[in-house]
Amino acid sequence: MAAPDQEILVGDAPAGVDVREGEYGERVIAVEPGGAEFIALHERHGKPLQLFWTWTSPNLEFATVFVGVLAVALFGLNFWLAVLAIVAGTAAGSLTHAVLSARGPSHGVPQMVLSRLGFGYWGNILPAGLNSVTAGIGWFAVNSVSGTFALNTLTHMPKQLCLVIIVALQIVIAFFGHNLVHTFERYAFPVLAVIFIIATAVILAKSNPGYHASAPPYFGGKLGGFLLTTGAVFGYAVGWNPYAADYSRYFAPGTSKVAVGLWAGLGLFISCTVLEIAGAGSATITNAGAALGNPTGSFTGHLPTVLADLTLLAIALGAVAANVLNIYSGALSFVAMGIKLPLALRRAIVALVFGVIGFVVALTGLHDAGAKYTNFLLIIAYWIAPWLAVVFCDQFLRRRRPIGEIEAMLFDRRYTNWAGPVAMLAGMGVSIWLFSNQTEYVGPVPTHIPAVGDLTFEVGFVLTAVIYLLWHAITDRRPAAA
Repeated sequence: MAAPDQEILVGDAPAGVDVREGEYGERVIAVEPGGAEFIALHERHGKPLQLFWTWTSPNLEFATVFVGVLAVALFGLNFWLAVLAIVAGTAAGSLTHAVLSARGPSHGVPQMVLSRLGFGYWGNILPAGLNSVTAGIGWFAVNSVSGTFALNTLTHMPKQLCLVIIVALQIVIAFFGHNLVHTFERYAFPVLAVIFIIATAVILAKSNPGYHASAPPYFGGKLGGFLLTTGAVFGYAVGWNPYAADYSRYFAPGTSKVAVGLWAGLGLFISCTVLEIAGAGSATITNAGAALGNPTGSFTGHLPTVLADLTLLAIALGAVAANVLNIYSGALSFVAMGIKLPLALRRAIVALVFGVIGFVVALTGLHDAGAKYTNFLLIIAYWIAPWLAVVFCDQFLRRRRPIGEIEAMLFDRRYTNWAGPVAMLAGMGVSIWLFSNQTEYVGPVPTHIPAVGDLTFEVGFVLTAVIYLLWHAITDRRPAAA
């Protein structure tokens, strides 16, 4: 009798799934064909170790540093409380990232295709659509602006020209696809790691751990600031979760899940933790107003001239490293919505379109950079936490189902699971209404009890999980004899 995960294989692909067309192999300078389809077994390649630099390089940039700056300069934490919040929030996001990455080799599809299990084929438009916008446009614009400012400060070229250079490089790499993305992250890794390790050491040597700014009273003091920082940190780390399987789906099905999860989670945890702590340390050297008003200048201003210039170069390079993932995965999420595009290079074309839209958004943000960054991080956590609740609960309920059976469901346009979108929308709606705490909207709970900070993502996760599990406990009930 065939093994459960081999029982309905036809050739080198499971029966009933859409298989990515074309030959791609391990070629680097070649445009990856297809969209978000299953990767045929003869096309599988790569080793888990490559996930370490694939998930380290994108976080070696100033957007990561600025999260740590916010902890001290905006939320009023002292250095050690900021470190605790950074470690806690990043550890949570890295753990979920490791678990999601480990599923890539077994199923051979992008993360937002796997999401169809918990949401149904058409219900999955909700998370896939949100991710395509926040990744392909939102994060793309944020990081493009960060890289633009660094390149402008370094070269004194006009900001618009710097933005064109940054965006063009990002689009080209993402257009070629999976193999070039991994290769770029690999070669960017040692350059970024050396520069930022030295810069972090200098910043921490000059830092003043006893300093902390006064948190605005509506944050609820240290406890509220701590919870807000944890939410923002978690939002930054967990923002990568909807991409997780995108970069492990090319591995052979028998690849060690432990190794895949370990290297993916470790790369994310180390890079985010180190640079966010560096940001918190830099905010203790200067006053809060300067740290928030000119964060890049304040950070590099504490470094010797040569190291400051190298750090600016690394910030620009790190922005590119982050955005090639954002635009690549944003395009995968878009095609995972089920929209049929009769193009052999549909993913590549969508990446190009998203890059152009992201460029326009970034261009409009050059004069107001950073003003909405905290809100953006929290909003990321607001929708990803309920999405994770559905994904993990569904994975738990299907833990004994054969892999082949599950893969056939991923491409069945008739498959529905309305528990997912209903639970996610309910979890988001109630948690945001009651617990959101940001400049655009403050819910009734933090309004009356500021010390709770922002518990939106925690409440959203728990509420969504409860609704999803109860729904299936009722609808999936079978007679005991069965």
